[in-house]
Formats: sequence, structure tokens, C-alpha cells
Amino acid sequence: MEPSRDISRLIEIMAALRNPVGGCPWDLEQDFSTIRHYTIEEAYEVADAIEREDFSDLREELGDLLLQPIYHAQMATERGLFDIGDVVYAITEKLIRRHPHVFGEEAARNAGGAKAKWDEVKADERAKKAEKKQAPSSVLDDVANTLPALARAEKLSRRAASVQFDWPDWHETLGKVREELDEVAEVAETGDKARIEEELGDLLFAAANLARKLGVDAEAALRNANLKFTRRFHYVEERAREDGIPLPDAGLERLDAYWNEIRQKDK
Repeated sequence: MEPSRDISRLIEIMAALRNPVGGCPWDLEQDFSTIRHYTIEEAYEVADAIEREDFSDLREELGDLLLQPIYHAQMATERGLFDIGDVVYAITEKLIRRHPHVFGEEAARNAGGAKAKWDEVKADERAKKAEKKQAPSSVLDDVANTLPALARAEKLSRRAASVQFDWPDWHETLGKVREELDEVAEVAETGDKARIEEELGDLLFAAANLARKLGVDAEAALRNANLKFTRRFHYVEERAREDGIPLPDAGLERLDAYWNEIRQKDK
């Protein structure tokens, strides 16, 4: 078995790994559930390589991600559910259907028009799915429960906004954030953990909604904030080492002074 640029070789390798005769014992033990978290992890690693602009790493991570649908399709083939050809057919059919302005007679003059047509087709798809299930259609249908909570909050609020269930502009949304913050402060005084959790959830949802109104990806914003905090805290640790002070013994005042140093350097 030799490497190849042809995707059919990847399919052959995956089939060999899952072959009960001579295959890999670990791969043979896996099922959809045990592989699921790897699929999610690989997508995050692709995103990380993009954010770092490490395109050599991106090539490798895209390969790891590409393996995941091949793996799932192989397991589905073994159970007679579908194969990789069905997966490819489904996505090509969907792309053609959702782009009538490219593959049909309709026209879209700009990206906004193209997005509107995409959303229109998706809404029609949701209605047809609901009809098949003999259940009422919802604009919130198919917003995956497994999305990161912040990203899901933003997507849920975006779907609600598509039917005008939304604040007029970001000023009103900011007011809602402040209102939720006040409610967190109020319940924090009670020490009621269940109520505190509920109100904090409302605050985070409102913050995700504000990000959407301001045209910001809430998930990306928080990831960047995490990166910034990590970089700045590493600076604090380094300054404490320079001064020969163990971090736990430095005290908040000194640590805060180090923190302000890096904040000023950032500015």
C-alpha cells in the first residue's frame, strides 16, 4: 500500500484498517459514538491552524479532518446504511440546490443576495423535513445541540431574528446585557447556586446576542480573549521569575502591577 493523491486510496486504507482479517484491532473496536469526539477535535485543530496561519500544519490537519467522514462512511458501509459515494452525492446535490443563482436560472447580484437565497432554500428544506415527520416546522430546527454553547446561542438568536424576533439595534441589546448583569448581582447575594447558574446563562446568551448585533463572532471573540489572557499571564509568570518571587507568594498587588505592565505594552 503506497500513499497517493487520489482519495480512493484513502478509502482503501480505511477499509483495510477495518477489515476483520488483518485489520487494526483498535480501529475495529470503534463505532460512531467512540469516533464522534475525534471528529469534533479535528475540526477545532483545523481552526487552530488557520488562526495561527500555519499552512503546513493546516494541510496536515485538513487530512486528519478528511479522514473522519471516510471513517464514518466505512462503518456505515459495513452496516449497509450508506457509503462514501452517498455522502458525496448528498453534499453535491445540496450545493446545487442551495445555489440556484449559480446552477439555475435565478440571479444574485451580491453576497447578501446569495446568502438570502441560501437561507430561503434552507427554510424550505426545514419545512419539508417537518412535513415528513408530521410535526410543525420551527426556525430553530437543525441548530445542533452539540455546537459549543456560545456558538449555539448566537445561531439560535440569529434564527429568531430571521422572523423579526430581535432587538431593533445593538443599543437595546446592550441594555439587555446590563439588565441580565444586574440580575446576576441580585441572585449572587442569595447564594442560590441554581438561580445563579440560570441568571449567568441568561447573561451569556445576551452577550452572544450582542456580539451578533455588532457583527462579531462570539466564539472567535472568546477564543481570542483566552489567547490574550494566556499570553499576558505568561508575562506575569516571567516577571515573577525575574524578581525571584514564587507566584503564590507574590500577592495580588504585585501580580496586578505585572499585569498592568503587559496591558500598557499591548496598547
